[in-house]
Amino acid sequence: MTVPTKTLPSGAELPALGLGTYDLGDQTGDSVRAALDAGYAHIDTAEGYHNEAAIGDALAEYDRDDVFLTSKVLAKNLNYESVIASCEASLDRLGTDYVDLYLIHWPNPAISLRETLRAMAELRERGLVRDVGVSNFSAYQLSCAHHVSDVPIAVNQIEFHPWFQRPDLVDYCRESDTVIEAAAPLARTDVFGDEVVAELAETYDKSPAQVVLRWALDNDVVALPRSSTPEHVRANADLDWELDEADRRQLDERDRDEPVYDTPARDWTSDVYGIEQ
Repeated sequence: MTVPTKTLPSGAELPALGLGTYDLGDQTGDSVRAALDAGYAHIDTAEGYHNEAAIGDALAEYDRDDVFLTSKVLAKNLNYESVIASCEASLDRLGTDYVDLYLIHWPNPAISLRETLRAMAELRERGLVRDVGVSNFSAYQLSCAHHVSDVPIAVNQIEFHPWFQRPDLVDYCRESDTVIEAAAPLARTDVFGDEVVAELAETYDKSPAQVVLRWALDNDVVALPRSSTPEHVRANADLDWELDEADRRQLDERDRDEPVYDTPARDWTSDVYGIEQ
């Protein structure tokens, strides 16, 4: 598997294919091992996934320096002291001295972004994180983050797939040299029912997942597919083939502006946000 990389502000190389680990439950460790054995070198987690300890156990069997590791701080923990504490707790669960990338999981309008980013800068200064980024930020929020941060905002991890392509946000990320990572790059399997995806899978003798992931990489987006099935984890890495330009354009034209999770309103009572009245 030959995976392209993105150079981040620290000089680190971010592999353009990673394993997403959201909602893998008891399968987390097996999925991580299957991914690393298949040649993945990029694992994405978060304190809110409640699986960092399982990932840490799996990573202990491999050379830590060979794995690009990302975690995220919950929106409810974005005040200065909580960001520091959350990162230290994540490192403890992961069994590592540092993460390669640490992200604000969701913006929290109830807490000062400047305060959050001061804490992120402190973590980077202490060597606990190599690069800093955000997740689920709009262009407006990302622009503000770039403006007030003392450290470069390396990444914006967003929902991105053929049905939700977000051209304005993608354009701003590119203009600001912010790497785009696709959370839910397969729309949590919803796009497998797309007729063009199905036709291309048959044409190329590939799975729908492989078609969509190849398209994401061709669009210069880092893809983070998740699967609880080791066979699917391995298959998702089989991307050493090419989509014809006309076929890529067919997928470009499938945009419906239809998210699977990044919807306009939020359930603010959710533990992910933790914003009390």
